[in-house]
Formats: sequence, structure tokens, C-alpha cells
Amino acid sequence: MIPRIQKRGKRTIGLLYYLYGPGQFEEHIDPHLVASWDNSAPDPGRDPNATLKQLQRLLDQPVENIDEAERPRKHVWHLSVRNAAEDRILTDDQWGDIARRMVAAAGIDNPAEDSGCRWAAIRHADDHIHIVATLVREDGYKPDLDFDAVRVQAEARVLEAELGLRRLNKGDGTAAKRPTSAERHKAQRQGREQTAREELRETVRRAVAGATSEEEFFARLATAGVLVHQRTAPSGDLLGYKVALPDDHNTNGEPVFYPGSKLAPDLSLPRIRERWSAAQHDPTGVAEDRRTSTPRGPARARRSAADAAWQATLIIDHGDDHQAAAHIAAAGEVLDALAKTSAAHTRNQLREAARAFERASRSHVRAERGHDRALRQAARDLIYGGTALGRGEDGATTAMVIDMAFLLVIAAAHWHGRKNHAQQAAAARETAEHLRAAYQAASPHPMAVLRHRGRRLAQPLLHRQLAHLRQAVPELAEQILAEPGWHALAATLADIETLGHKPTALLTQAAARRELNSADSVSDVLVWRLRRMANLPADASTMPDHSPTTPQTTGRPRPATGRSHQPTNRR
Repeated sequence: MIPRIQKRGKRTIGLLYYLYGPGQFEEHIDPHLVASWDNSAPDPGRDPNATLKQLQRLLDQPVENIDEAERPRKHVWHLSVRNAAEDRILTDDQWGDIARRMVAAAGIDNPAEDSGCRWAAIRHADDHIHIVATLVREDGYKPDLDFDAVRVQAEARVLEAELGLRRLNKGDGTAAKRPTSAERHKAQRQGREQTAREELRETVRRAVAGATSEEEFFARLATAGVLVHQRTAPSGDLLGYKVALPDDHNTNGEPVFYPGSKLAPDLSLPRIRERWSAAQHDPTGVAEDRRTSTPRGPARARRSAADAAWQATLIIDHGDDHQAAAHIAAAGEVLDALAKTSAAHTRNQLREAARAFERASRSHVRAERGHDRALRQAARDLIYGGTALGRGEDGATTAMVIDMAFLLVIAAAHWHGRKNHAQQAAAARETAEHLRAAYQAASPHPMAVLRHRGRRLAQPLLHRQLAHLRQAVPELAEQILAEPGWHALAATLADIETLGHKPTALLTQAAARRELNSADSVSDVLVWRLRRMANLPADASTMPDHSPTTPQTTGRPRPATGRSHQPTNRR
């Protein structure tokens, strides 16, 4: 149940005409009263002798009875209350009870003392009502409506539980502004999947992902094809910006611009500047070197992003709250960059993951920027590394980075849960489901190559990997052996052994680094952790074959990724 207090107005009759009228798109059906301050109030929807003017005069009477100088400048209060699409259809009596409890919660009415403002609840659709009130009581008193939005939201949570409706999570004021009904209807008329506000928010998010300067940010927006208007001071200093879609116009034929702060709280220019300010003041100069370095290609960028995601997971688990908030915010940039640069078969789910995580990326815990530099650089590398192909090292590293991103998002969900950030935790869990689907699309080919190689291992070599498994993770061994991914893990352990590393030690380290309970396949997770830790190519087809019919290569093979194969000891 979503109660939404609209802007206050000056004309009661104008609002009544709209609520009892057909609506902008003939969406108002059978408008009628379901409750009011007085059971004998006229209902122009059901009583042929009642008029809108009669109802308006009764509602406004207490306002007209006080001196004009004492009247509120805007005396019309308007609340809409809407149920979720999957909720059952409530009766008029149920909606009437909801209306009475909402006006009491807001402070509009006080049934216990038989005092309050005049109000009326109109229903013109199955799933919602509108409540109109005039903000002067009959004794001339004007109610205190401070925090009325908070109070009606709290009452909505109680009503959801009592009526068995969809339970919404409590908000904290950090969510992006929802599109208005007019914006949604306009998008439908124009055949858009998203409203202009939503499309622009997504475009701006992608433009800022990994950006390091205003010039780069605005250049990306221009490349994306949106209209940009910059607001400058008389001194020439940039104060803010607003954006519009080229084909989205108002009734005068002018582009409809949205300031960044109206798209999302963290997309205002001052908040965007915070993202790159720490890198610009990096005393080591490392950040500047990486910003100007040549992009290294999709596969290398994805491997680096997997490394950064793993480090961020540890910080979210064990760092302080301000550092964790920064890494969670930067994780959103990585997801935006992945969605922009991944192959077609994973792109849709990654886009949905990025959209869902946008809500999880903000909270009232202030992000301490600078600590998130590695993740933001990873987002930058992904964008400038170019679009990945679906196969080969590109496809395999895509599966690897999605697996690590899933772990990062689960860590974010747990962190938000510990902080009682209900909406953010729910958004992170939704993101995880989209990432799970993206992984299932990305992983079949690289895992099939690994499983094929594992099944071709010579029996003595396979038994040796089984011994490593039982020694490293005895409590997980039987579960892993029952999974389809066991042979992929065996092939990975054989690759590690070929390179001169100790499989038991690395497998113990990989399993201990973080919980495995959220994994659909423990063997898959361990495969990607091990291949990342040992710097093995994600695409195993570039490694020597371990089958008994193929002579074993001695020494260390040339790295397929251009990196030396040394195990990564990052914790």
C-alpha cells in the first residue's frame, strides 16, 4: 500500500472536477464517495441531485468562515492511497475504513475528540482512492501536519498486515523520485518501456560510472544523445546541470529537462563531484596513471573487476560503515558498466541487476569516497575496455566477474540488513537474482570446457585432485562430488598443479575466504575463485590438455592473458 501526499492546492473545485471526471486517459471509472467527515455529505458520483459545487462548498465552509488574512495560502490537502497490482480488490467499506484511519494518522481528523477538518474520500478505480481535505477546522484551528507523510506511511504498514496485502519495506527518504502518473501515461502514449525520468536516470548513471572529471561526464552524456543544459554562475563556475531526451516535449513543444537531483539524490553535480574528488587528490599518483592508461580489453577489464569486487566484499564485511557505504555505491557503477559492455545473451539480466541495485546503492550512511577507488577504476576499465564477446576469454571472464559481483551484492544485502535498511536490503537481494540468471546465461560454455577437460583427466591425476579436495574441504567434499561442476574443479586443480602451485593450500584458502551457503554450485564458485587467485586463464581451452593421450607439457605454459601466473594472496 502506497500513500502519497500530493502538492497542496488552492482550488478544491478544480481537484474535485479531476477526481470525478473521466481522467486524462479515460481511466476514471465510476467515481464515488467511500467515506467523508459527514455521512450525509453529497456524492455527485452516485446521487443525481448532488453537484460538485455543493460538495466543494461544504468542504470549504470552515475556510470561508475565518478572516481572509488568516486563511492558509494553500488550503487543499490531497492524499492518494494505492494498493499493489497483485493485491486483491477491496470493497468500498474497506477503502472507507482505510480513508478514516489515514486522515486520523495524518492529523486531518480526530475521531476520538469529534473534531477535525472536513474531508472526502473518492474512489474511481479498483486499486486506489483519493482523499481531499481542507485545512481549517470548524473552530478555525489549523492542524499541525508536520511529518504527516511519515505518519501515513506508518499506518499503511499496519494496514498491510491487518488486511493481508503486500508488505512494503519502510523507506528512509533516500530513494529516487518515482515517476508521476502523468509521466507514466505519457510514456505509454509514446510507446516507451520507461518514463523519460527513468530513462534519463539510467543514462546519467552509466555516464558517471568510472568518470573522473566533469569534462568526461558531460562528453559521455553528449555521446549518449541526451540534451544537456549547464547552469553557471556569473563567474563562469559550473553550478549544476539538467538533461532531457531529444524527443520528449511539453505542450509548448519544448524539451522537458530534469535536474540531476530530481533524477536521484546522488546524481546532483555536488554529489557526483564527490566520486572523483578523492582520485584527483591521490597523493601517490597511481590513480592518475591508471586514468590515462590504455584500455586493456574486455577480458582483462573483467578480471580486474573480479579482483576489485573480491576486495570490496572483504571491506563491506569487515570495514567501517563509511567505507562499506562507499564500496556499495561504487558497486552500482561496476554493474552499470557491466550492463553497458556485456554480450547480448547476458545484457538484459545485467541491466535489470543494475536497475535494481540503484536503490541499494544509497542510504543515510555517508560514503567515505576514496576508499572505493579500485571499484570505480574497475568500472572505468570495463567501459573503455569495450564490449565483450560471448565466447573465449571474454565470455569466461564475464562468468567470473558475475560470480564475484553476486558475492559482492550478497555482502551488500547482509550489510543493509544489519543496519535495518529494509528497502536497500530487498533491492540487493533482487539484484542477486538477476545476477544469478545472468551467470546461468554466461557460464555454460566455459564450464562445459572445464568439465570436458576434467572428465579426460588420467585416473591417477583425477584421484590426486580428489585427495586434494578431501584434505582441503572435508566437510564439503561429498556435496562437491555430487555436483556437475566437480570435473571442472578437478581440471582447475590440475591446472594449478601444472603451474607449480599447491592445490590443497589454494583450495583451503579459496573455501575459507567467504561463506558458500548462497551458492547454487559450490564447485562453480570455487572454480572461479581459484582461477582468479592463481591468475589462470578463465577460458580453460588455452591451457594444456591433461588427458592421458596427450603428452604433458613440462614447465610453465605461456600465460594466455598476458599476465604472469602467480597466485594472488590478496585477503
